[in-house]
Amino acid sequence: MKTLTREREKRDWTRWELAIQSRIHPARVGAIENGRVVPYPVELERLAKALGVSDPSTLLDEVSTDG
Repeated sequence: MKTLTREREKRDWTRWELAIQSRIHPARVGAIENGRVVPYPVELERLAKALGVSDPSTLLDEVSTDG
């Protein structure tokens, strides 16, 4: 799981809600979360701003889903 997904789920947001907050198409948000596409820098900045994350690059990190 990517940090992006974890941060979204911590807020109980759907992909649709994140898309609205970040002004990125919902299908694109899903593709980014699933690793099918690499976000443009502007998209990463928008996602980070919407989620209140200070370092956008961390959103693409993989995190453990254990525990």
